[in-house]
Amino acid sequence: MPYLTSPVLPAGTFAERPQPALPTGDGLILRPWSVEDAPAVHAAFRDPVLRQWHMRGAASEDEVRSWIAEWRSGWTEERDAQWAVVDADTDRLKGRVALRAIELADGTAEVAYWTVASARGQGVAARATTALARWALDEIGFHRLELLHSVRNEASCRVAAKTGFALEGTKRGALLHEDGWHDMHLHARVRGD
Repeated sequence: MPYLTSPVLPAGTFAERPQPALPTGDGLILRPWSVEDAPAVHAAFRDPVLRQWHMRGAASEDEVRSWIAEWRSGWTEERDAQWAVVDADTDRLKGRVALRAIELADGTAEVAYWTVASARGQGVAARATTALARWALDEIGFHRLELLHSVRNEASCRVAAKTGFALEGTKRGALLHEDGWHDMHLHARVRGD
């Protein structure tokens, strides 16, 4: 049975080009991950605040290197796109921003982010999310980006609001964290917002 619509984004949208570095224009760069980032990511995941909102832990730098390999292959397999958020002058890791659950045919993806402890309160997540959303919606042509966070994570809710992701509702008991099931806020931006 044929589809009545064409894909929003064709297969090869990512795989046929190298993953770009995306400057925020204010001192940060979103760049592809490197295995040299493993020690900094491992250190970031020892932070209890970061771990509180994630379902995954990093037991070793070797484990993180395997994540980085996964993150890099996500681009060529067009399933997700992950960037290290770094200081433009020093290349010091400030956080991560990503497009997950990419559906090219539907033109949709989920935005995710985290920051290292020393970068909190500096607008890093908001600046990186703004740059990523601008690139995904305006340059690549995604139709819709979603952003999910625990309703208990007020800082993440502020990032969503600052970056133009409208609150659309609450997904009850949607994700299992270390401390139990969390209700999740669903925010979204669509092209043209």
